[in-house]
Amino acid sequence: MKTQILHEDKDILVCYKPAGIPTQTKQTMQMDVESELKNYLKGKPVYVVHRLDQPVEGILVFGKTKAAAVSLSKQLSSDEMNKEYRAVVLGTMTEKQGTLINYLKKEVKGNLSKVAKESDPEAKYAELSYEVIAESDEIAEANISEGSLNKISLLKIRLKTGRHHQIRVQLAAANHPLLGDQKYADEKTIELSKQNGIRNVALCAAKLHFLHPVTKQKMEFEVLPKGLPFRLFG
Repeated sequence: MKTQILHEDKDILVCYKPAGIPTQTKQTMQMDVESELKNYLKGKPVYVVHRLDQPVEGILVFGKTKAAAVSLSKQLSSDEMNKEYRAVVLGTMTEKQGTLINYLKKEVKGNLSKVAKESDPEAKYAELSYEVIAESDEIAEANISEGSLNKISLLKIRLKTGRHHQIRVQLAAANHPLLGDQKYADEKTIELSKQNGIRNVALCAAKLHFLHPVTKQKMEFEVLPKGLPFRLFG
């Protein structure tokens, strides 16, 4: 099983999802985290509470009962469930900490989201806060010569809203695309990632805090990102 169990009790399962495997898929020939957990539980139900994009790694919590899943989903929608991400982006941020605000519109074709005008009735408010943890230039330049574009930054990110591909879209719009992102990065970043063997999005759901749906105990989990770009920061 590729999925790693971090915690299990009679109500919930907390696990680490590696990059490259979907949380949930309709493709019958492709294994996903949901299927792996069902096999692990010998066919007993498991309820999806939230998802991570296939090329993204990190922590997920699942309900083992419908009631637990409903309780966790309510925490998610009311911001009682706190998630913290790590991301590796191209370039150095002008401000070492800050907030990004955009309006995002989801497009069905291509499973994409894009920045839209506030006046667009289909656009939704999106906000995240970031903090620069470290900066590095230990990466091949891929014929990039524009100042600091060969440098990369490790960010801590907290979402104020939960929009489709939000982190990836907002950072790309801020001219700091995530390494390994084939959907939203520019050609230079894609080439840089390719030359350095980065095949998955440099994004990890590294911390997860929530209240246990039954005992109401505070639950806190943290993982170290395992993707190649993160290892450049030691």
